[in-house]
Amino acid sequence: MPFPFLSNSHASAAAAGVDVWLRSCGLTDEVGVAAMIAFTRPAELASYNSPTAELDVLQIVANQIAYQFIFDDRAEEIGRQSPDRLLPMLCESIGILRDDASPSTRLGAALADLHRQVRLRCTPAQAARWAWKSREYVHGLLYEAVAQAKPLPPRMKLSTSIRSLTAGVEPFFPLAEAAQPRELSSEELHHPVVQRLSRLSADAAVWIPDLFSSVKEQRAGGVINLALAHQRAHRCSLPVAVMLAIQQINSTIREFERLYEEIEPELSPAGIGYVDGMAGWIRGCYYWSRTVPRYVDAALTPALL
Repeated sequence: MPFPFLSNSHASAAAAGVDVWLRSCGLTDEVGVAAMIAFTRPAELASYNSPTAELDVLQIVANQIAYQFIFDDRAEEIGRQSPDRLLPMLCESIGILRDDASPSTRLGAALADLHRQVRLRCTPAQAARWAWKSREYVHGLLYEAVAQAKPLPPRMKLSTSIRSLTAGVEPFFPLAEAAQPRELSSEELHHPVVQRLSRLSADAAVWIPDLFSSVKEQRAGGVINLALAHQRAHRCSLPVAVMLAIQQINSTIREFERLYEEIEPELSPAGIGYVDGMAGWIRGCYYWSRTVPRYVDAALTPALL
């Protein structure tokens, strides 16, 4: 990991804020949610990913991570029964994000409030980018459920394509932009190298937890996981598959570093801060995955430690 460990000084306040927000939305009243949040520590992940953010931005990041953990677990549970059972849940989310529709569930109400927080803190353009990327994440959960329901697991390319959507990392990039002193220019934001850095960051960030969750996912019959995709593609043991996945992640991070070094002289201070936010997700997911109770089974894979 080329990026050093960093932690936000507002981490404790953000953790307390997550608890208050989840209670206000009624989500911690639902079975298993409080225990899951204690095991995933969303504010800790936010602190590692956004070490220099002010508390207002950090709180939104932490709230959104907590929400996505709950939403993702619920979607996985329902989707394993049948992908079509996900439709009401996903359509409600799309309606809120696209049309500002009124929610009909607790999860929907939490998303609507999260959308409100984003619009209050971000510029209209940043909030629109956040909503767009969030809709991509919602669609990805349906693709994952369809892949899980098939008798044969998807091939490597399709598996990683679905994983890039279900990662839910890119919706946080507009918040990294909002943390900067000014909005990025269109030229910077849509520069091909900056767009490529966004893709590399999201992939590396989510593939790292895939390493640590591979044992758990294998036991649960999961298929959308980088290490398990390598195991199927190469018909090898899980430890060997993990090493292959690590090589792919390292190659992705090296490309990120190389491209960042090339583009940095052309970026404004805000642009540099924005790309630093992308790097923060790579670093943060690594240090968070190594210690979070959610992945205690990682001890069975010594190559990760």
